[in-house]
Amino acid sequence: MKTGRPSLSRERIVEAAIVLLDSAGEGGLTFRALSARLRTGAGAIYWHVANKDELLAAATSAVLAGVMDAEAPGGPEEAVRAVALGLFDAIDEHPWIGTQLSRLASQTTTLRVFERLGQQVRALGVLVEAQFDAASALLNYILGVAGQNAANARTQEPGTSRADVLGEESAVWSSLDPGEFPFLRGVAAQLRDHDDREQFLAGVNLILAGISRHT
Repeated sequence: MKTGRPSLSRERIVEAAIVLLDSAGEGGLTFRALSARLRTGAGAIYWHVANKDELLAAATSAVLAGVMDAEAPGGPEEAVRAVALGLFDAIDEHPWIGTQLSRLASQTTTLRVFERLGQQVRALGVLVEAQFDAASALLNYILGVAGQNAANARTQEPGTSRADVLGEESAVWSSLDPGEFPFLRGVAAQLRDHDDREQFLAGVNLILAGISRHT
């Protein structure tokens, strides 16, 4: 007895959209491509999602669900680090998420991230008048750096390794005029050898150290 294809659902549509976004980016996510992948008509998809923006928001929420629902280890500082690294890794694996989170600060997923960070800031005992600034600094840093790393990855030519890119940039910094760019020349070797994830976490730690002064 033949079995039919699984019935179309919002979950199946979102899963297919994530696959398309990962392989072709936002430009590759069209209702025509989605219809072909799901072997259905565009009208059936519109029954579950109103437009591309709603679909992008749903895909972002689905990918980040695990990050936002994960149990926070240790105290509030560890919880901040866990959220930050979870977002960094998710955006590194799905670069399009960085664009989505930065596009609309009012979208639900971004609000959930902000709320999660804000709760930890409150748990740290930060003064009420400094809580908004502290949580905003964390949110802007996390989304900004993670999104920039993802953008950099998208601009690399296929087959180009990160080591090659950093090596070229380091060579450029090393050749800069020492009178005009003393700092960049001095850290050129660190640029070549640094780990993006470790440097990202170091930045989170610096912000947390600054926040501790407002408790």
